[in-house]
Amino acid sequence: MAEPEYLNDRERRAWHGFLTMQEDLRRHMNRQLLGASGLSLADFSVLSALSQSPDGSLRVFELRELLRWEKTRLTHQVSRMVTRGLVERRSSREDARGNVVALTGQGRSAIELATPLHVNHVRRVFFDVISPRQVDALAAVSEAVLQALQDEPIED
Repeated sequence: MAEPEYLNDRERRAWHGFLTMQEDLRRHMNRQLLGASGLSLADFSVLSALSQSPDGSLRVFELRELLRWEKTRLTHQVSRMVTRGLVERRSSREDARGNVVALTGQGRSAIELATPLHVNHVRRVFFDVISPRQVDALAAVSEAVLQALQDEPIED
């Protein structure tokens, strides 16, 4: 096996900054959402995805792919949300073996209340502090890395 090429100072600064920003931003957004709406960032992600579906529901595998979550994470999150009355599980009409996750009235109200608060906060802590050029660069970087991940074989 070849010796790894270690990160230089510039790469290390960028990588560490990216990871730190991502973790701090998630934690900050989660606290803000919980305080403003009672929803966690994970709750918001599920409700937002469902609310964008024409009938407010998605098959479990569609929701999992859309959120890019592991099956176990989605199962646990949906179970917590069912208990709180935000979503419900149903059998799929198209395929009796499949399950659907659907918004409840309470879930729809919660996402409608939380969305403008969340969007305003995202704008304030993220987009208002970077330039349009940085937005474009971030989009390009994200797309390039996501494409590389899609092309990368998974090694065990």
